[in-house]
Amino acid sequence: MRFLSLQGKLAAVLAAVAVAAAGLALLVQRGFDDLRLSLPLLVLFLVLAVLPLARVLSARSAALFRALTGSVTSFKDGDFSFSIATDQRDELGELVQAHNELGRVLRDERQGLFQRELLLDTVVQNTPTAMVLVEPGGHVVYANIAARQLLNAGSPLQGLAFDTVVAESPPAFAHAVADGGDTLFTVALDGEDETFHFSQRSFKLQGRQHRMYLIKRMTRELSRQEVATWKKVIRVISHELNNSLAPISSLAHSGRVLAGKGDTQRLGAVFDTIEDRARHLHGFIRGYAEFAKLPQPRLEEVSWQAVLDAIARQFPDIQVAAAPEQRGWFDRSQIEQVLINLVKNAHEAGGPAAEIELAVVQRPGEARIEVRDRGSGMSEAVLANALLPFYSTKRSGSGLGLALAREIAEAHGGRIVLANREGGGLCVTLVLPRA
Repeated sequence: MRFLSLQGKLAAVLAAVAVAAAGLALLVQRGFDDLRLSLPLLVLFLVLAVLPLARVLSARSAALFRALTGSVTSFKDGDFSFSIATDQRDELGELVQAHNELGRVLRDERQGLFQRELLLDTVVQNTPTAMVLVEPGGHVVYANIAARQLLNAGSPLQGLAFDTVVAESPPAFAHAVADGGDTLFTVALDGEDETFHFSQRSFKLQGRQHRMYLIKRMTRELSRQEVATWKKVIRVISHELNNSLAPISSLAHSGRVLAGKGDTQRLGAVFDTIEDRARHLHGFIRGYAEFAKLPQPRLEEVSWQAVLDAIARQFPDIQVAAAPEQRGWFDRSQIEQVLINLVKNAHEAGGPAAEIELAVVQRPGEARIEVRDRGSGMSEAVLANALLPFYSTKRSGSGLGLALAREIAEAHGGRIVLANREGGGLCVTLVLPRA
């Protein structure tokens, strides 16, 4: 027990009171022989002495308790600027020191939080992406500078009904909002067409469901991408045309020379080669035309068993898993074409044909069609670019097979996923949403 602790101080006071009471009792006993008179006088004297002593001893502690109560109330109200000064070295002094340290930590954390909020607000306010936050009642609770300029001519949006803002905006934006997902839309601004990427997400904020809308101007990015794509298309087409036209021109000259010499026996081989190169060039151009003219899918209920049977008839050497009982919802001809291309790619990957697997897996909300092989797989660079149009690692490839598969998958609201398999090989997954 420490002497300066509350317990030590209380013990010292009680001991002093006990000694004083004992001495007073002896004095009273000597002065008064009658105990009936001396005992009440002793009790009265002790009460009158103890009450002021208790008040004096508890005054500083009571003042500190009142100060602590007021400071804690300030903390509850968000004011962490209070601290309490004391020179007491007992438990109450330690409590005051802990309280002051808590206030310092809260002040530092609040200052750091304020700085982070200021930085975040500065970034959000100055980002070129328009951001609008809408509360469950449909009113705008936050909009950055880009959103105000884009949707309300620079005026504040807070408090406005988002439906009213949408109704006063171009129809393309209203259609994008009604679509409920991520999309691109184009509107005319200052006489020029501008393309925007629109996305929307729902999340809980302070226990309530809010919705965030993001609008990003994409015209420059799309223009740069379009130019890069056109350059790549021109390079690929020029390469293929030169590979076919150069030998055709050379063979035509050779045929003219042979015809002038009357050597008709060798003309047949010349014409056969010219015909072969022309057929290759025609197929190359037809592939590009099919990619450019891909029609919108005609969705309908389709039996998975019928689709897998059709693929199995064309590729009897592959493994086809049992079809799920649930029916799919897609354009059968387009999906079958995708699966044919994927199985052909699996054959060309170099692995055994008997180890190529085709399976359909039904999951909540989606169907996954997997084509697995045991070929050489893909490097990280090839995986990153394999779905891009005109990208091919094959010498005679057009780079349109997987790009066409991705185009068809996305037209169905799905996607294509490529992944290397453990033990070698590739797994190509076509993910389609269920009806």
